[in-house]
Amino acid sequence: MDSKHDGGRRTRRHLALAIVGAAALLVGGCAGAGAPPISTADVAAGLESYHLGAGDRVRVTVFNEPSLTGEYNITPGGALAFPLIGMVAAGGRTIEAVQQELTAKLAEGYVNDPRVSVEVLNYRPFYILGEVNRPGEYSYASGMTVEQAIARAGGFTYRANEKTVFLRRQTGKGESAVPLRSAQVAVLPGDTIRIGQRYF
Repeated sequence: MDSKHDGGRRTRRHLALAIVGAAALLVGGCAGAGAPPISTADVAAGLESYHLGAGDRVRVTVFNEPSLTGEYNITPGGALAFPLIGMVAAGGRTIEAVQQELTAKLAEGYVNDPRVSVEVLNYRPFYILGEVNRPGEYSYASGMTVEQAIARAGGFTYRANEKTVFLRRQTGKGESAVPLRSAQVAVLPGDTIRIGQRYF
């Protein structure tokens, strides 16, 4: 009698463990599935509203001041080290904002009527992870779309979900779901693209 009860308890325990395991697999498989769809603003985002960040290299031109004109890297802390005025916060700011700050600081007794121009020479890389053949870091190219970035990373693996990918903007808080073969979404410097698995 006891052996029958023990056997029944073991069977129920195994069944419960199997259900828990299946649920864990299902939850794991849905990771990222709850990501919100990409916003209209992110679909339309381009370099015209670009925010500088660590890894960018810029050229600063101060007209009629060749000793100040040169190429500068944005540091890991998001700063630009500039002669005379020292460190200028650049990370997370537009090119125009940095240009205006450089102009204002140079006008504080360093240069008479300074005229400053800032342009990006090299943008920071983007990243592609998950189910592509060559995941990793890639140099940014202007005008690149998410689909072109996937092609650059060697295309999908046989396990890849080819319908939806996940995009994290460097300026954003989390991942957004990007449906492929619909609107073309541009890749921006610092973006991370993640390709999930499909489920059979």
